[in-house]
Amino acid sequence: MAFYDLDKAHRDKVVVQIHQDLEWELEKDSQSLFITYFSDGDTYIRKSAYIAIGRIYLARGDLRQQILDLLNTLLAHPEPKVRQTAVNAAGEIGKHDFEVVSPIFDTGLFDAHHSVRNAVIGSMKKMGEKNPAPVIEWSRGYLHHEDKEIRREICHGIELRGRTHPEDILPLLYELQYDKTRRVRWTLVHVIGQIAYKKGCLETVMHHIVNWENKALVTDGIAEIIDVHHRYRNFSYYTQDEARKWIDQFMNDHSIT
Repeated sequence: MAFYDLDKAHRDKVVVQIHQDLEWELEKDSQSLFITYFSDGDTYIRKSAYIAIGRIYLARGDLRQQILDLLNTLLAHPEPKVRQTAVNAAGEIGKHDFEVVSPIFDTGLFDAHHSVRNAVIGSMKKMGEKNPAPVIEWSRGYLHHEDKEIRREICHGIELRGRTHPEDILPLLYELQYDKTRRVRWTLVHVIGQIAYKKGCLETVMHHIVNWENKALVTDGIAEIIDVHHRYRNFSYYTQDEARKWIDQFMNDHSIT
């Protein structure tokens, strides 16, 4: 029976059991139940497992190095779900202690399977929200990587931090303004729109991008910002019309056409 086919009381029991099982496995230096839970076909079982690892890491200082060693070992497992869950577990740890798991993301970013690479992006988002400084610094090292997919994934991964603190990621986005790869450029424009619709963010984004040299990209970014204010109209601080008027006035005040 799938996790969410269970009632809440039974789901809570499953979560507790997973936590206990994985802690017990660590204590006896085994990994069989790790493989069982990390490879489970139910997303929520895997999620319960990687959240449990994050909690055990925080609570059990005596098991931390063992957890890190095991996660690094599981990155070589042939089953992508196991590698994906190992990366997600590292993301839980990285919300508090990024430096110890950064090698896991260095490896996962180049994994052959898209689900593992997506786990890196998802982990960057949750870590960047809680522990932004080291994640942003790590991201900077991949901004100009020769692999266009790495550049795109890094751009995507820093997005969530930018939704509430656009000033933190705008300097990184600036460095991508002349990227010639279509998918990277599309992601960059997308992220510009995503970081401009909450209270105070439109002003921050516009004051930054107005000084970018690539005016064609800025034009596309502004169009995306206006469109996002419609698509996200239930969540945007401004209505689309208010955003458009504010941008027009801003551009007029700065004598920009």
